[in-house]
Amino acid sequence: MEKEQEVIHLHHGSGGEHMTKLLNEVIFKILKNDILEVRHDGAFLNVQGNLAFSTDSYVISPVFFKGGNIGELAVNGTVNDLSMCGAVPKYLSLALIIEEGFSLEEFTEIIKSIKQAADKANVQIVTGDTKVVERGKGDKIYINTSGIGIVHEKANIKIRNIKENDAVIINGPIASHGMAIMSEREGLEFESDILSDTTNLNDIVFDLIEQFGEKIHFLRDATRGGLASVLHEITTEINFGISLFEENIKVENQVKSACELLGLDPLYVANEGVFVCIAAPEIKNEVLKILQKTNPKASEIGFVSGEHPSKIIIESAFGGKRVVNPLVGEQLPRIC
Repeated sequence: MEKEQEVIHLHHGSGGEHMTKLLNEVIFKILKNDILEVRHDGAFLNVQGNLAFSTDSYVISPVFFKGGNIGELAVNGTVNDLSMCGAVPKYLSLALIIEEGFSLEEFTEIIKSIKQAADKANVQIVTGDTKVVERGKGDKIYINTSGIGIVHEKANIKIRNIKENDAVIINGPIASHGMAIMSEREGLEFESDILSDTTNLNDIVFDLIEQFGEKIHFLRDATRGGLASVLHEITTEINFGISLFEENIKVENQVKSACELLGLDPLYVANEGVFVCIAAPEIKNEVLKILQKTNPKASEIGFVSGEHPSKIIIESAFGGKRVVNPLVGEQLPRIC
């Protein structure tokens, strides 16, 4: 007789014996570290320097996708948010909201992915919370992560630092994460799998700041709303526009095909491993050399322009130009 699959029950969030067992046999066992092992209502941290603090919640559907799952996404997302502040991520909190009936095996796999992502990014999970909601009141699992990082002494990442003629650089091809999720939802098959680009960016950002300091004027990861939305956030806050070169914005062939099939523009599709770096023009070649060590397709995609304030103009390979408009509505819901 086939063994009945173990699942999460309401009593796993009750604060009693079953919850203690879940914590001890899964969460504490996998995420074990000295700070978490104190098992207090909060974490005791010894930190010095200016701190960056960030929080984010993850409600992605499906929770498992090609290239990752909600667990590593939650770690990488908060690690990257701290990195975009010019900080070295150190500590994360982890809050789990689990739907009754969610597979215990899948839950354990997610916690293992959280541990692996945290180790890769050299951060510690130091405190957290676990809740279970009734069947039908959630969607398998939601995760919140908050993080603390120490701001690099050479960092000065502020939108007001952006200057005319600054270089606009990205660290790799766009739209892979969003199309990995959408191809999974729509059951699309391609010659090669579309994989999410979810990864931690803290190491490469640290290298940029360590070498170039305040000449790195601004950083932002291009998650929800994609590259276009990040650039619009920037241009609405400064007295400049941005000029883009379409042929320099790389999109993997299978990602481009999926976008065309679904009628989506890659510029507006979410990423989880792509960031925008706005840097002084005199260092752009050196910045690209560093980024291309990790991804040869990192590229300078444009520059900050004084000719069309608050507008993003993109030039095609044939010389035609068009305005990149802001995203209206939710193109890809539940993408992170």
